[in-house]
Amino acid sequence: MPVTRDAVIEALSAIAVPGRGQNLVEADMARAITIEGGTVKFVIEIDPAEADRMEPVRAKAEAAVKALRSVETVSAILTAHGPAAPKGPAPSLKVGRHPTPSSGPAPVAGVKRIIAVGSGKGGVGKSTVASNLAVALAQAGKKVGLLDADIYGPSQPRMMGAHDRPKSPDGKTILPLRAHGVTFMSIGLMLKEDEAVVWRGPMLMGALQQMMGQVQWGELDVLIVDLPPGTGDVQLTLSQKYEITGAVVVSTPQDVALLDARKALDMFNKTKTPVLGLIENMSAYICPECGHEAHIFGHGGTRADAEKHGLPFLGEIPLDIEIRLAGDGGAPLVVTAPDSKEAEAFRAVSERFISSGLV
Repeated sequence: MPVTRDAVIEALSAIAVPGRGQNLVEADMARAITIEGGTVKFVIEIDPAEADRMEPVRAKAEAAVKALRSVETVSAILTAHGPAAPKGPAPSLKVGRHPTPSSGPAPVAGVKRIIAVGSGKGGVGKSTVASNLAVALAQAGKKVGLLDADIYGPSQPRMMGAHDRPKSPDGKTILPLRAHGVTFMSIGLMLKEDEAVVWRGPMLMGALQQMMGQVQWGELDVLIVDLPPGTGDVQLTLSQKYEITGAVVVSTPQDVALLDARKALDMFNKTKTPVLGLIENMSAYICPECGHEAHIFGHGGTRADAEKHGLPFLGEIPLDIEIRLAGDGGAPLVVTAPDSKEAEAFRAVSERFISSGLV
């Protein structure tokens, strides 16, 4: 019988992480598990400063998987996408300033591609799609960053389960956090959870520039940018000042959401940002008791709009309480329920991006 992913995960669950009181799986450090016949490959994501201390852990993990029936060869490597944490107290760092001039769209150091996830209105699940897409890409072995650019209403710290204040070695450079295999930054990490951001547009634009340009993103295959709803300052600043690979537009099926989604499409068209496709969220509700499928917000409207505009339709995400519980609990659904139909829908989008060469 061939080795299964579950068997590999169980073996890695027996390997303790020194000083954490967790095993490799609980600490979410075992990533990019691939199985090809009798060959198993995986990576262990670590803080670069802990490389020497984690080498024995890597060896134990490799031996544990090698001991599984049907496993012939194992390759386990230590990897670190983010920078090492600085020693000593962090200098003060202020986010929120007036924007600085720039000469046209520019790349972000170390970032190969930037994909924006947007919507015409709030409440359609854009942040849920962004976080699950980012983690799904990381689970596939990609080096992924997630920027919560919804500065007035940052929700990613809660959804990603990351709450530590980012550190700075010099008062200028920002060291991002790591969560679920993703390098992560949000203005919400710089504030108390219930503290409002009361800024005019210029400070909003300046904060986005800081988070794009001052964060040490490291080497990333893709940076997912969770945009605020609407078509305002953040969207314009992102598209005018940075080289954006493309945008994904999220909508629910009902007409009022689709009206605003079309405005988002028009905005991306006017800013010459390629639209990579549309996603229909809250597409249908399936009763867990009887299996009846109810289209609470309508159905198929986003697909029809994609076809009308000649754009790819990237998939339908059902309305399910587990998605909400996962986000509120600090771990995207692709982590908490990886075998669910909903998680499979998110992974299908990530796999489509990988197979098409977008990531």
